[in-house]
Amino acid sequence: MPLDARDSALLRFDGFEVDLRAGELHKSKRKIKLQEQPFQILAILLEQPGEVVTREELQKRLWPADTFVDFDHSLNTAIKKLRHALGDDADKPRFVETLPRRGYRFIGHMEESGGVSRPAKAAAPALVGKISELCDESGSPFLLVPMDEDTFKEREKLETANDDLGLSLLVASKKLLLVPSGTQVKVLAARQVPFGYEVRILDGEHIGLTALVPLKHLKGLA
Repeated sequence: MPLDARDSALLRFDGFEVDLRAGELHKSKRKIKLQEQPFQILAILLEQPGEVVTREELQKRLWPADTFVDFDHSLNTAIKKLRHALGDDADKPRFVETLPRRGYRFIGHMEESGGVSRPAKAAAPALVGKISELCDESGSPFLLVPMDEDTFKEREKLETANDDLGLSLLVASKKLLLVPSGTQVKVLAARQVPFGYEVRILDGEHIGLTALVPLKHLKGLA
């Protein structure tokens, strides 16, 4: 096999090596047992590190339309097995991050050729300084917008646990802002994945405050 072809079939992150041709996962030259579906999920996540892979996309790629299976249970089981193989924690993920009701994202540090480590792709800075409007793909009239990274993480935990009371307490403490769709914001800075962009709110009740917003909630910029 040509060297460049072999290298393209090997992906490395945080001491792990993924051999796409052999369908094997190694760490410190030791093979780690991982079943086919969890391995396929890992390979799909590594195709676009730092980007969300939706549950629907995983279903289409791993479970054909004519397959009769409890998809939610099968996917959740496969993700648990993948996390177990990686020594990952769903509550404090280092590699596989859950986005409630949406999908999953690889957040580990990939290695370039030559062993140089790089973080999962961050939001591009080209949009800094742009004016946008907040939007929600589901058509909701309001968005819950965290003011900082700690609140961002706390919101995701509460959403995963369906803890509406906890979310209400964050809103009451003004750490999580309830902002109407259509509110104008200015992009101030690109943050590391998964935090998206830091923006300043330009109108409405929360005018002048800053918050963290993923690209998909910035109208016309996604």
